[in-house]
Amino acid sequence: MISMSQTYSIRQMRKNGESISEIARKTGVSRNTVYAKLAISDLSPRMPVKRGKAKTLDRYRGVIESWLDEDAANWRKQRHTARRIWQRLRDEHGVECCESTVRHYVHDLKALRKDASESYLDLVWRPGEAQADFGEADFCVMGTRRRLSFFVLSFPYSNVGFAQVFPSENSECVCQALKQVFEYIGGVPSRIVFDNATGVGRKVCGGVRTAETFAAFAAHYGFEFGFCNPNSGHEKGNVERKVYFIRQNLFVPVPRLSRVESYNEKLLDRCLGLAKGHYRKGANEDGLFGEDRAALAGLPETPFEVVRYVDCKADKQGKVQIDGRHWYSADPSLAGERLIAGLRATRLSIYTSAGEYVCSHERRYGAAPTDSSSPASQLPLLAAKQGAWRNSSVRSALPDALRDYMDGLGRRELGDGLRLMRDQVQRSGWDATVGAMRCALESTGRIDAASVAVAAARAEGGAIEYDEPVDLGVYDAALRKAVQRWR
Repeated sequence: MISMSQTYSIRQMRKNGESISEIARKTGVSRNTVYAKLAISDLSPRMPVKRGKAKTLDRYRGVIESWLDEDAANWRKQRHTARRIWQRLRDEHGVECCESTVRHYVHDLKALRKDASESYLDLVWRPGEAQADFGEADFCVMGTRRRLSFFVLSFPYSNVGFAQVFPSENSECVCQALKQVFEYIGGVPSRIVFDNATGVGRKVCGGVRTAETFAAFAAHYGFEFGFCNPNSGHEKGNVERKVYFIRQNLFVPVPRLSRVESYNEKLLDRCLGLAKGHYRKGANEDGLFGEDRAALAGLPETPFEVVRYVDCKADKQGKVQIDGRHWYSADPSLAGERLIAGLRATRLSIYTSAGEYVCSHERRYGAAPTDSSSPASQLPLLAAKQGAWRNSSVRSALPDALRDYMDGLGRRELGDGLRLMRDQVQRSGWDATVGAMRCALESTGRIDAASVAVAAARAEGGAIEYDEPVDLGVYDAALRKAVQRWR
């Protein structure tokens, strides 16, 4: 079993015209293995339905990697050999295995840690080469203001760039953004330089570590990639300027959208529409981008499926926890079962251990815990689609009096009430908001923003916050002036 980085190296070396024998000699694998890796048409991640047998040394992987990390700061002649690692495992940890086992394990581990592509930067950017980075901007998504990330892929030769909006900057979002841009422009850049802080990988201790999903993606599409040096943003100045330019020209005023996916489709056309005269070359950017396009490699026959599979276990309610803080409902009948979660950029799918589809959810991000089964999670969509009110989980979760009141509202008034509930939940939470709405209904016979805000403030601690502070000093000044006039 060879690593994805080795597969990437094999395919790149073949692409560069090297023979099968040369590739086998350089990579240390057999000719049959080289043929097999070149014949693969789809490198998308495979669902881990069957788990392979764990290696004996897997439990000591962290120890071995810590020694290798220390080596990065040491003189090359004073670094661990495989024999020295075997001796330390034997003497310090009581590991009983032969030296050859350790030698093979360390060899494979180093191959996983090593990036086949060396980072480099040219003074002159050629057609077909690109830079990538992230920016941030505010968006109004189904009535709720959210700060989202947007990925930018720019072509320094033509100064044309493309943006895609995503809720995070992880490897799934990067790969999905790249896939969408590749399909839009009809080809694959020859090389892409990334910021050292992106979710796909970074330079560490003289080497480069890449996310497994991204390594598979790069091998699938066949482009070279590199990373800027840490704290060296000037090495990708073109894309940094493009991030600023797109934010100012396409995201001001704050965009209003219902679905990020449909917004991204239109965004690519809008980005291309920003092309103007090149700031230095005296030619139109769209014309120069034609040269960029001519230098692109063709798209593979099989599109890459951007997904990362993780094993998880359902709790007593049939829910799984992802990223340590986000809960997703599967099915109560699957309580306590081992499941597989397929993590995509914006969606999360749940499968049984045998690979059978169970359900899908919008993927959640952020530090605040979330629960897909909570009615609060449905409010943004319900506020935009009031027609689903009768069968919504929000309606069924309300007290009888409050549910009856909202059932009697017209379509417009219902929409106002749902938006009020949505906004108040953002500030006070579900329980406090429902309690405040019930209190306002009992006190005034209706629900309005002011009454709900006051009731929620009282429930939270008795203090009422106003949009603008009240300055009583103006009344004191007016009183002093009046007294002076009377005198």
